[in-house]
Amino acid sequence: MAPQPTLINSVVRALSLLDAVAAADGPVPAKRLAHATGLPVATAYHLLRTLVHEGYLLRTDEGYVLGDHVDALAGARHTPVPPQRTHQILQQLHVELGAAAYLSVLDDGEIRLVDIVDSPAAPRTDLWVGFHDAAHATALGKAVLATLPEDERRDYVESHPLADLTPRTVTSRKVLMHQLAATTDLAVDREEYSLGTVCLAAPVPAPGISAAVAVSVPAARAGSVLGHRHELRRAARLIAMAGRP
Repeated sequence: MAPQPTLINSVVRALSLLDAVAAADGPVPAKRLAHATGLPVATAYHLLRTLVHEGYLLRTDEGYVLGDHVDALAGARHTPVPPQRTHQILQQLHVELGAAAYLSVLDDGEIRLVDIVDSPAAPRTDLWVGFHDAAHATALGKAVLATLPEDERRDYVESHPLADLTPRTVTSRKVLMHQLAATTDLAVDREEYSLGTVCLAAPVPAPGISAAVAVSVPAARAGSVLGHRHELRRAARLIAMAGRP
């Protein structure tokens, strides 16, 4: 008989919570998750806080839903460049600019986060709304959409809600389409997704790839990151080259 593997109970419990959230039709309260997984309520709360902090779950007023990091893991399988190489490029960008760095791709008609590199000194934006409902309010989403032909861009904009996330969010499809048409090599989110945060994104200049790389910083640092556009463009070019055969 083969020896039984040594399992880390906390990992098994956390995964059971993820499975329970994924199987639900909507947000699930913590107490219901604890009952469904057979965990003490205190243990469930502790694990849920950890999963939220790491981006695997998102806490809403109604309960818990899957977070963007789950999409990032799924999206990495479809990334047109080797994930380990893009991660190194994002890591370098993070260090150079002292900012959280992100990579997104258009996958089967949806914009997905593929990777994030951050640190305690330069944490990621609180991803409280998924990209399906927020691409119009993010530099990453706008940079990806700007790479599409006009008809595909219009189809995306017309088939997705333009949620009003902050007072600065553009919710007019006409205005958004005009902005996207005017976007050339950079897209900016000036507190449109989250008040107090500014993001700058550059599309990946590679044929057959709809992707973008971005950085986010507190609004007070907007001038400094806007002054380092060259590093962002270079990272986008490196990612494009990493995907070549």
